[in-house]
Amino acid sequence: MNKEIIYMKGDATAPSIKSVKIIAHVCNDIGGWGKGFVLAISKRWKEPEKQYRAWYRTKDSFVLGEIRLVQVESYIYIANMIGQSGIKTGSKGVPVRYEAIGKCLYTLAERAAEMGASVHMPRIGCGLAGGKWNKIEPLIYNTLIQKGIDVYVYDFE
Repeated sequence: MNKEIIYMKGDATAPSIKSVKIIAHVCNDIGGWGKGFVLAISKRWKEPEKQYRAWYRTKDSFVLGEIRLVQVESYIYIANMIGQSGIKTGSKGVPVRYEAIGKCLYTLAERAAEMGASVHMPRIGCGLAGGKWNKIEPLIYNTLIQKGIDVYVYDFE
């Protein structure tokens, strides 16, 4: 099964594929929601932010590398993935944590396979988190693609 990442122009919050869809994005580990791709999510659905903030408050497995799926429509889920430490570049470098994103994607691959879902995302970890796509892309190949999941990466126009 030689799958490839399918690159598309458009809005990752509006996938047109006919299947169960999981829209994946990276969250920080300090409970902050309000900049970047999350704004596009919040414009369409209130539940992902509400559940992320509740998850942060309970501290129940709210750590780097964990994910929570939030159903927003009958065939659409949002994957809140904690793959960013803080929100600012500091002594430990940029906020992105590649190991945590890898762990998130591994769990996401398992869940997507169980659900028969395709996965849709912007170039996760490369915006405000400061990551490099040449480090994120192999993580997607080693998790989602390896499991045979259809993956669509969107570049917003």
